Amino acid sequence: MKERSEERDIETIADIYGENVFSLKTMRNYLSDNAYKSLRATIKEGHSLDSAIADEVADAMKTWAVSMGATHFTHWFQPLTGTTAEKHDSFIVPDEEGGVILKFSGKELIKGEPDASSFPSGGLRATFEARGYTAWDPTSPAFIKKGKNSATLCIPTAFYSYHGEALDKKTPLLRSMDALSRQVCRLGKFFDIDAENKRAYTMLGAEQEYFLIDREFYEKRIDLLQTGRTLFGRKPAKHQQMGDHYFGAIKTRVMVFMEDLDRELWKLGIPAKTRHNEVCPAQFEIAPVYEELNLSVDHNMMLMEMLRQAAERHGFVCLLHEKPYAGVNGSGKHNNWSICGPDGRNWLAPGDNPHENAKFLTIICALIKAVDTYADLLRASVASAGNDYRLGANEAPPAILSIFLGEQLYDVIGQIEGGAAKSSKKSGILEVGVTSLPPLPRDTTDRNRTSPFAFTGTKFEFRAVGSNQNCAGPNIVLNTIVADALDEICAKLESEAESGEDFNKTLQAVLQDIVRKHKRILFNGDSYSDQWHKEAETRGLPNIRTTSEALEALKDEKVIALFEKHKILSKEELMSRYEIYKEQYKNIIDIEARCALTMAKTMVIPAAVEYQSDLAAAIDGAKGCGFKLSETGGLLKEVCSQSEKVLAGIKRLEGCIDKGSPDWNIAAMNELREAVDALEGLLPDNLWPLPSYAEMMSLT
Repeated sequence: MKERSEERDIETIADIYGENVFSLKTMRNYLSDNAYKSLRATIKEGHSLDSAIADEVADAMKTWAVSMGATHFTHWFQPLTGTTAEKHDSFIVPDEEGGVILKFSGKELIKGEPDASSFPSGGLRATFEARGYTAWDPTSPAFIKKGKNSATLCIPTAFYSYHGEALDKKTPLLRSMDALSRQVCRLGKFFDIDAENKRAYTMLGAEQEYFLIDREFYEKRIDLLQTGRTLFGRKPAKHQQMGDHYFGAIKTRVMVFMEDLDRELWKLGIPAKTRHNEVCPAQFEIAPVYEELNLSVDHNMMLMEMLRQAAERHGFVCLLHEKPYAGVNGSGKHNNWSICGPDGRNWLAPGDNPHENAKFLTIICALIKAVDTYADLLRASVASAGNDYRLGANEAPPAILSIFLGEQLYDVIGQIEGGAAKSSKKSGILEVGVTSLPPLPRDTTDRNRTSPFAFTGTKFEFRAVGSNQNCAGPNIVLNTIVADALDEICAKLESEAESGEDFNKTLQAVLQDIVRKHKRILFNGDSYSDQWHKEAETRGLPNIRTTSEALEALKDEKVIALFEKHKILSKEELMSRYEIYKEQYKNIIDIEARCALTMAKTMVIPAAVEYQSDLAAAIDGAKGCGFKLSETGGLLKEVCSQSEKVLAGIKRLEGCIDKGSPDWNIAAMNELREAVDALEGLLPDNLWPLPSYAEMMSLT
């Protein structure tokens, strides 16, 4: 009976998986052979889209979508707001006989025209220039978004201006993927890999952390409603100190939510794989199976939306802010990144022969060079107001970029630097056999959870990405800086080959030079420690603590030249992003400051005054009976003292808001918070106007 039950569950998953996606599997039933083969070549092999099949594909999509209950379609895109956007159009067209027909043309599929005037452009266009266009991305499948009474066909698209500038996250991501593919294929030729009419591609697995809170508590916290994080709140006596929540038994209500979420994700073709309790109470994680980068980014944006929707169905609210609660773990999005070459193999996996391992080490050295050269840019790619509260705390990697390779691989890299070593520290090695490149250990790493950029065996895990961020930004940077490093490596190999130099000897020299110049970025120790911060400073590694500082990297001439060289972003497009992200940061801090001010004035101070009045009345009443309440008098003094500090904090924050400096606002908010949190520890529960951390973190 047990075996049959398990088989039935597996069949159920298989039956629902991808049912709301216009996948290649579904297309077979709706397209002619020629149209299917042409579209498949575009999706799988990167061939140009044949516009001649657009009408057939559009009609097939419409037929399928209508059969799924769809009445509307939308071009689903990712503007520079960091979220997704959509404008819905129905399929109906008047038939001139008083009725309607359902129609969807190739023109409507390939190109849309949403009003772009209200989306951030950072100066790329004037406010009155409202035209913006969406362009179908066939490499990410269309999907159905179900509503209560109908459904909508969602078509992933790029978004650009009237003059062709990228106004979204997807366009530069696709450009960066092409740039990296060109350089990987170029390198492949040196390893006798046929790259003709083939492409390389990046893979991504994005682990998503999040918090759940009961909706009744959420609705009583104006700070959560307006900013996504608690601006005030004391740590409860018990939170994460015991380590009993991490991987602990999942509570029934939460499990029901997770089961519902998984089912809806599977229907959308999102390969949700793991689910578990995270470190902090009420914190959880979900992770998918690895997918091609562009699709994985789209799926992660869909996942965040589905998290919110599923939470609402179960009486929760999903908090995706990087630091919803102070003093306990925040939430990240571990960005697991790898490269598949034109041979279809993972080039970040050690191979079974000398050529494979030389190729592997070349990619490792390219990454070392890339991260060290552009550490400030990589830091800028994860800069946000929310992530500033998380990075550098002993729960997340520091703002200092470094690479963890593991003891064995670090030893091999050290031998490359020496130039002639041929041994490995440990057994279980793979012979590289290229001139004097050393043997390569099979089991290359342990795990280092403190490192921002860690090699974990067959991939690199970039742990600094914030839970609420679009993964596109960090991966645009990763793809571009690695493409640039490979470009320099290939140029050197090509130059030496033309001179008749031996390939193995040249490769050894190139890798040796990279390690010698960029080894400062390698660190296998505890990145949380004060000792590392001091050592990183002596190495000359940047420690960029705030978004205000980090964004300045986008204005660096070497960064502008990098993006223009590989045709990822023009200078104008890059500067527009600088202006947008800077303005977003300033606005977020301003909203937080004004919200904190409102809460302190209208909620905290009135509660404090009421308690002062109660205490004073109790003391006066006791005096009338001949009793002296000295300890109660002391409590009254303490409450009055903290109330005065809150009032002083309010006054200071008001002045900072008027000056408009994010840094000053943050300092003033921290000062105000300290006084308010102290007051929370003094006032009785029935008078305190906000749900406590203990209440919010307890999901019964």
